[in-house]
Amino acid sequence: MKFKLKSIALCAAVVLGSFSVYGADPIKIGSILSITGPAAFLGDPELKTLQLYVEELNKKGGVIGRQVQLVHYDDGSDANKANGFAKRLIDDDKVDILIGGTTTGSTMSMVPLAEKANIPFISLAGAVVIVEPVKKWVFKTPHTDRMAAEKVFENMKKRGISKVALLSETSGFGQSGKKETEGVAAKYGITLVASETYGPKDTDTSPQLTKIRNAAGVQAVFVFGLGQGPAIVAKNYKQLGITLPMYQSHGVASDEFLKLAGPAAEGIRLPSPAQLIPTKLAANDPQKPVVTAYTLAYKTRYQQDVSSFGGYAYDGLMIAVDAIKRAGGTDKAKVRDAIEATRGYVGSSGNVNMSTTDHMGLDLSSFRMLEIKGGDWKISDPDATGSTVSVK
Repeated sequence: MKFKLKSIALCAAVVLGSFSVYGADPIKIGSILSITGPAAFLGDPELKTLQLYVEELNKKGGVIGRQVQLVHYDDGSDANKANGFAKRLIDDDKVDILIGGTTTGSTMSMVPLAEKANIPFISLAGAVVIVEPVKKWVFKTPHTDRMAAEKVFENMKKRGISKVALLSETSGFGQSGKKETEGVAAKYGITLVASETYGPKDTDTSPQLTKIRNAAGVQAVFVFGLGQGPAIVAKNYKQLGITLPMYQSHGVASDEFLKLAGPAAEGIRLPSPAQLIPTKLAANDPQKPVVTAYTLAYKTRYQQDVSSFGGYAYDGLMIAVDAIKRAGGTDKAKVRDAIEATRGYVGSSGNVNMSTTDHMGLDLSSFRMLEIKGGDWKISDPDATGSTVSVK
């Protein structure tokens, strides 16, 4: 009888112990992404990446002994909807952290809510305004639009290009990109001799491109946008027979852009994270193991090509998980502090070193300058000097 009682007590202890681990409240990650709408080819791989790695984490026992639950909504590329869903995630779903905001517009509509609720928020959008000035509870994983402009101008300068036409999107990302491009141009000896804009839902940019083609002294065109718009610009560019070099921002750093633009993408240069070129990285590149493993996992699961946008989501999740581990729980203030203390994280976007004055943690060296050749990504010669492009 004593043996039976001891056995029962032991079994009960094991069961209770199991419940203490597996019955613990899940870690809730809230995410608002643009799964549909003009920014869908950014948001779709972001969601798939989060789902893939949340499942992987849970298969391995979760994080700090707790399962991870992803609560996500589709804002349809609409910033107003993002604001409403953010309220729901914070007030109703009671999430522990926010990861998302595919676009700058959606992100900025969520920022005041995250700041008011004192909840850590890791954005997947590009504009520098997200982290400058520094906002206590807000972080981001992609490179900024300012960095993209600087990387492009750096390449142009090496090629003897000094007179540039800017074509920017009227989205939050495009507007911020325009501002930052104008702000750093002089630093690289670049003069913007023409500037036009297009809407994210425009189906034809020929009028703007015609004005650019007719502008005096233009040596190259820099397009700042994301989603389907830049692909339409590329097609119109070819249709108009414009032969000037075209540069794009990291807003098109995705294999999906190659499909959308088709042959019209040939020759386009752009800054990109290493995620697009895992097989082209040097063997000793510290990012190679990370981006190679992510590419394999994503392609195996979804039978689709990867994009830098999915990589941003991967980094956001891994930085959050690492912070939760170091914080020893989901206390929001402790997790926020741990994110801000992230140092030496090697991810899809680069080597991340955050601080109290830098809530992104990337520098210009984390960008790779790519060129589209033969329908594929090639590393653009970083030391290219090329002859000066003839003025038209």
